Amino acid sequence: MARPLEELREIRRQKLEQLLRQGQNPYPSFWGPLKKRILAAECRKLEVETGEVVVAGRLRSWREHGGLIFAHLEDQSGSIQLVFKRDQCDFAALKFFDRGDFIGVKGPLFYTKKGELSVLVKDFSLLSKSLRPLPSQWYGLQDKEIRYRQRYLDLILNPEVKKIFLLRTQIIRQLRFFLDQHGFLEVETPVLQPLYGGASARPFVTHHNALDIDLYLRISDELYLKRLIVAGWEKVYEIGHNFRNEGIDRQHNPEFTMLEFYWAYSTYEDLMTFTEEMISFVLKKILRKLKIEYQGLTLDFTPPWPRLSFYQLLEEKTGINLHQIQDEDQLKREIEKKGLKVKEEGIAGYGALVDRLYKEYCRPQIVQPTFLLDYPTAMLPLAKRKDDNPAQIASFQLLAAGFEVIKAYNELNDPLDQRRRWEEMEQLAARGLEEHEVLDEDYLRALEYGMPPTAGWGMGIDRFVALVTNQPHLKEVILFPTLRPEFTAKKESD
Repeated sequence: MARPLEELREIRRQKLEQLLRQGQNPYPSFWGPLKKRILAAECRKLEVETGEVVVAGRLRSWREHGGLIFAHLEDQSGSIQLVFKRDQCDFAALKFFDRGDFIGVKGPLFYTKKGELSVLVKDFSLLSKSLRPLPSQWYGLQDKEIRYRQRYLDLILNPEVKKIFLLRTQIIRQLRFFLDQHGFLEVETPVLQPLYGGASARPFVTHHNALDIDLYLRISDELYLKRLIVAGWEKVYEIGHNFRNEGIDRQHNPEFTMLEFYWAYSTYEDLMTFTEEMISFVLKKILRKLKIEYQGLTLDFTPPWPRLSFYQLLEEKTGINLHQIQDEDQLKREIEKKGLKVKEEGIAGYGALVDRLYKEYCRPQIVQPTFLLDYPTAMLPLAKRKDDNPAQIASFQLLAAGFEVIKAYNELNDPLDQRRRWEEMEQLAARGLEEHEVLDEDYLRALEYGMPPTAGWGMGIDRFVALVTNQPHLKEVILFPTLRPEFTAKKESD
């Protein structure tokens, strides 16, 4: 019968106390031989005649067999077997070791009778005593709540999870490389902002004590990156965290990673071709293919991708022809006439109603990578109207498997039109629109100095990684997703 967790922890605490009484440090800062440490994977490239090696890592297994102890040590590169022999090392000191401890060992490489490369331990040191036993390696860690909350444990016990996050790092590296190779400049813009902007979303609010002002965690990088276009840089990008005070579901987390870039003297048509090239480059580098499996679907990212009008899609899925409907009341009557159900709580205005209708009935049905083009102007206040049709904006979204992966458009650089559209947003906010943009006088001032024709682009990194790694929920690709706190601070009176 397995011992209770608290009993196992108490046994480890007793070992810790014994080490301390003997004058040994269970958490040393250093162990001399570590200067010559190599990784477990590097050991496999060496000949056994190499001589002594030094490896360090976590003890993952421990099996005693008379005067021998077989163990496996794991580091970031993999694992290697350790063999302790009674006549070869300080065997008695091993009674203080437990699975999960970090140790360093020194000794020659050799092959066991079963042909497994091993280190015959001559010298060793405890580097960090583990007071909490690892869950069973055999069953792993399956509880999702524990996995997300204790990601360190998830990464220890589930190798496939570690692969997802290594792949995430590679994806971001390749995206950055592609932009750098095409002459883009990586920059950093403020996370704490006096006004939130660049998207329609509810912000998080904080307070700066020294200045005695409220600040907002950014919801987008857009307005600051476009200030840099005004300043004269022509290709800028940023990979950073944004924060939106919204619900949590399979496609949303309040803290998320965005890649945004802005390219002067380009158009959204240019960016569609550029997007196909970028995504193809990344998938070939990471997966060596352009077809990926996602939750039972095969998504084909082979260019060119289909291009579909927003108006056409909405009419196909809802029967509503937006060309014939220009105001909110008329759209409401048409929705009712068609028997469609749209939750109107928290929205006001034609653009917000169209957006809610689209997200309810259209977006989830787009499976293959598709460019959705030319949204109604009322939906995106920062986007430029089409020259030949002012009721539409020069824009696209990349959709796949029901995800909005990328949004891009020609940037509005007319400060007078920008002011009018923000003023309209403020009027809608007064009517009850919860997620809306606010008028930013400094940004308008920047536009008045002049911004060249520019196209901008934004990708939700978490969503793209979820697609590439075949994960159904963003929590699977965010190392520390937002959760309710497990522990709360005690009150001062307690």
